[in-house]
Amino acid sequence: MVAIIVQISAFFGTRVSWWTRRNSSSHSLRKASQHQVVKAVATPDSAVELPLTAENIQSVLDEIRPYLISDGGNVALHKIDGNVVKLKLQGACGSCPSSVTTMKLGIECRLMEKIPEIVAVEAVPDEETGLELNEENIEKVLEEISPYLVGAARGSLELVGIEEPIVKV
Repeated sequence: MVAIIVQISAFFGTRVSWWTRRNSSSHSLRKASQHQVVKAVATPDSAVELPLTAENIQSVLDEIRPYLISDGGNVALHKIDGNVVKLKLQGACGSCPSSVTTMKLGIECRLMEKIPEIVAVEAVPDEETGLELNEENIEKVLEEISPYLVGAARGSLELVGIEEPIVKV
């Protein structure tokens, strides 16, 4: 007698194993062989196509977001312009040299795979506004970081001058 077991895994693919009985009176089975028959080429949900809506874009971005966050970045939907999706890469992703690759090979591919109506995905710079560059604000920042520098290097910080966009300390 032969028993056949099929194991399906998105990571390992589909495997077929079979066992044969040692003899007709024994219920023990011995493994005869194991062959990889099919390699998984898609996750079970990748075949599901979604319409182009902000909610569906957010859903796909939520799948990608943990990978970006683990590297100190994030992504946010800026707007949908026809069939073009405009995204803001945030945090480390906004200044990372690999951000173009991340956008094209990671985010864009996944969005276009799940939402075929999308014809392009574009990055919109995330322009963070900081404090105005003046002596008062620089002194506040120096006061905040001085205890850490003094403790580590036994030094001090003093504002020398401002030559926009450079601050000399």
